[in-house]
Amino acid sequence: MINYKIDDRAFSFLKEATEAVGPSGFEEPVLALFKNHYSKYADEVRRDNLGSLVLVKRGSSETPRVLVAGHVDEVGFLVTGITNEGFVNFTTLGGWFEQVLLAQRVVIKTKNGEVPGVIASKPPHLLTPEERQKVVQFSQMFIDVGATSKEEVEKLGIRVGDPVAPWSPFTRTKFDDRIMAKALDDRIGAFIAMEVLKVLREQNIDHPNTYYAAATVQEEVGLRGAETVGWVVDHDVAIVAEVDIAGDVPGIKPNEAQAKLGKGPTIVTYDRSMIPNQKLKEFVIQVAEECKIPYQLSAVSGGTDAGRLHLYRGGRPSIVIGVPTRHIHSHVSIVSLADVENAVKLVVELIKRLDRESVNSFKSI
Repeated sequence: MINYKIDDRAFSFLKEATEAVGPSGFEEPVLALFKNHYSKYADEVRRDNLGSLVLVKRGSSETPRVLVAGHVDEVGFLVTGITNEGFVNFTTLGGWFEQVLLAQRVVIKTKNGEVPGVIASKPPHLLTPEERQKVVQFSQMFIDVGATSKEEVEKLGIRVGDPVAPWSPFTRTKFDDRIMAKALDDRIGAFIAMEVLKVLREQNIDHPNTYYAAATVQEEVGLRGAETVGWVVDHDVAIVAEVDIAGDVPGIKPNEAQAKLGKGPTIVTYDRSMIPNQKLKEFVIQVAEECKIPYQLSAVSGGTDAGRLHLYRGGRPSIVIGVPTRHIHSHVSIVSLADVENAVKLVVELIKRLDRESVNSFKSI
C-alpha cells in the first residue's frame, strides 16, 4: 500500500480552500485555488462550460477513463433585496435548516470586496409565547451589516444577486487529526481527488488508465456540474469523493447514519440519487481489505454527483467514497484527517487496478 500523509503544504491549502467564499454558481475563486495548486501535477487542464475543472493524468493506457470528482460549491445564500432601513434580504443556495442560521456570521461578496454581516430576526424579547414555540422561517430573517439606511448598504457595493457565504475560520481541534471548517461539503472531496493526482505524479505510480480529477460546480442546487463534466471526460467509470453523514452524534439511530468519525472512509451502498454498480462496490471492498485500509459501509438519504455521472450516455459504473462528517450544511463541520488520508489511499489503490478488464467486468453478465 502507498504511503500518504497530509503534509503542511496540503494542510495549508485545505485551510485556504475551505475559507474561500464559493456558494453554488460562484465557485470561480475556489476553482482558481485548485487549479493553481494542482495543475503542475497534470498532463492537461480542461473546463466544461459551467466552470467545472478537470485535471488529466495519463497512465499506460488511454482507456479506461477513470473520473474521480468532488464538488467545490458550498451551501450559501444570495442577496434578493435591501430594505429602506439598511437590512439585506436573502434566499438560500442549497439545503439549509432554519434553526442553524440565527446569530451566525456571514460574508457578502460584492464588487468592492467582502462585507461582514450577521443573520438576525425579530428579538426574542418581543416574541409572543406562541411565536417562541415556532421555528423562525427564512422569510423572517435578514442580514445586518451594521447599516442604518439603504444608501449606506449600496455604498458598500451590495447588490441583488451577490453571493453570501458562512464566515467560519478553519480550526484544528484539540485532537490533532480532527478539524473544524465550513465548506468541507464537499471541498474535502475535491481535495481527495486532487491529492490522488499528486500522489500518482510524485510517487511515479503506474496506472493502466487515464485519470481525471474533477472539481465540479453547482452540486448543491441540483448536481448540475456533474451533468456537464461527464461530457468533457467521457468517463468509463466514476468515483465520487464526498462527505458522508456521521451518525455518532446524539439523536441519530444506528440505522439512520452508520458512519463514525475516525473509523475510515465509507463505501456508500445506497443513496437517493444512485444505487451503485454492485460489482464495482465489491471490487472497492476487496481492494480496501487487501490493502488493509479501514472502511465503513453506509446507506444514506442524500444525493451526490454520482446521481448524474452514473446516468451518463448509456450508463457508467459508479461508486461514492465518503468521509464521515459531523454537522454538514451548517456554519461548521468536523472531519477526521485520518479518514481523509485513508480515502486518498483507497482511491489511489483503486486507480492502480482499474484496467480495461476490470472495468469491463463490472458490465458483464
